[in-house]
Formats: sequence, structure tokens, C-alpha cells
Amino acid sequence: MRRLFFLMPDVESCQSVVAELEETGIPERHLHAVAGIEQRLDGLPEAGILQKTELTHGLEWGAGLGGVAGGLGGLLAMAFPPAGIILGGGALLTAAVAGAGFGAVVSALLSSHEHNHDLDAFQRAIEAGEVLLMVDIPRDDVAKTQEMILSHHPEAHIGVAKLPQTN
Repeated sequence: MRRLFFLMPDVESCQSVVAELEETGIPERHLHAVAGIEQRLDGLPEAGILQKTELTHGLEWGAGLGGVAGGLGGLLAMAFPPAGIILGGGALLTAAVAGAGFGAVVSALLSSHEHNHDLDAFQRAIEAGEVLLMVDIPRDDVAKTQEMILSHHPEAHIGVAKLPQTN
């Protein structure tokens, strides 16, 4: 999947782009609009916490680092068992899973308050009254979608980012 960033001059032109994209079969759950505080996004699919923050990135890193730390802790517990208890592979697996879960939760809590750095390039334009539309589409459809939007809306500024693998 790729994320296209369409920077539109106003809400009306963004609504027009959303309608065109929905006509081509792009579901509303793949459309995310971001505007300034004083702007209303009437009829536009507003971006949620996953698009506006680093939550997903935090979950990935927290689960990975927590899993490694838990696995190392499990290895230490197996190598130096407490009070003569014999520990097997289940203890290692349990420690790794518990560490991954703990790491994911802690990192998610911390990163849910950090803004999405992919939006930094658009911050000034959003504050100036423009509307950012993020569209998640398959990689093969990027060129076709860009061409379609620019043919009807030459005022649109487009950027592309790679999304993490999700289903």
C-alpha cells in the first residue's frame, strides 16, 4: 500500500476529489482529511488517531524491543533458575510474549501523543487554510490515481509515502 498526500486549496475542492475517488472504488476507510483547527470538514472522512499520531510506529517498536528484552530475561531465568526451579522453553516464550505486550502498551501510550512526522511538510499549508487528503491505495494504482486527480484538479499538490504492510 502507498499513501498519497493531496494538498487541496479548500474544503470544496477536497470534497470533489473524495467523490471522484469513491466513484473509482476507493473505500471511505482509506480516505483521511486533515485541516486547521478553525476549519470544518463537512462531508469529509476525518483522519483518526492512527493517521495523526505515531501510534502505529510506537506499537511496532515497543513490541519488537519488548519481545527482545523479554526473551533475554527468559534466557537469564533459564540459565540461573530461581530457588532450584527448572525452567524450559515455555518460560522463554512466555517471557518474550510478556515483554512484547508490555513494550507495545508502554510505547503506544507514549507515541499516541506524538504527532505524525509525515505531516510536518504540510503543517504550514494546513495552518494557512488548505486541506490535506491522505489516500491509501495499492502500489499499482498510484500513477493512475495521480493522473486522474491532476487532470481534474491541477491545483492539487501530491506526495507519496510507503505504508507499513497491513491487511
